Amino acid sequence: MKLVVGLGNPGKKYDGTRHNVGFAVVDVLALSPIVDSFQSRFDADLAEWHHAGEKILLMKPQTFMNLSGRAVREVVDFYQLELTDLLVVCDDMALPLGKLRFRARGTHGGHNGLRDIQQHLGTTEYSRLRLGVDVPDEQKDTVDHVLGKFKPSEKPAIKDAITLAAQGVATWIGQGIQTCMNQYN
Repeated sequence: MKLVVGLGNPGKKYDGTRHNVGFAVVDVLALSPIVDSFQSRFDADLAEWHHAGEKILLMKPQTFMNLSGRAVREVVDFYQLELTDLLVVCDDMALPLGKLRFRARGTHGGHNGLRDIQQHLGTTEYSRLRLGVDVPDEQKDTVDHVLGKFKPSEKPAIKDAITLAAQGVATWIGQGIQTCMNQYN
């Protein structure tokens, strides 16, 4: 069993924001007819996906971004998952718009959702996929930037990146993190 966690903030107010690209990737994966409907469990929306003979849990924590770690920890513990079977998908302001970066491990890099997951898991030894949402322009602060929606001119690039990220998640499931790093970074 594998666990794919898309990070974001719950509620319609945050749909389409830069901080919610993790949710968007999980939502694209959940469109498959072989994915069950989302159920509310463990302070998260969870759906089961059967892919390549394996059961994958798709997860969107409903605890808000900065408190995602508790929900992730509950699912990891309940299903007794190895951390090598965990992939966290999130936004990254340090990457250009639409750029993907898979990593097998690493620090939170200032991302509060990853920081909370790291704190609850007690390690940085889990895979992550970061999607570039670009740096804020000089008129916006960081919070306004990540909680803001994409400009119309940015929407095609981020839509393509979300689609490519969903393909990358499928590659991670079947071929592992090293293949993803070689193919998508």
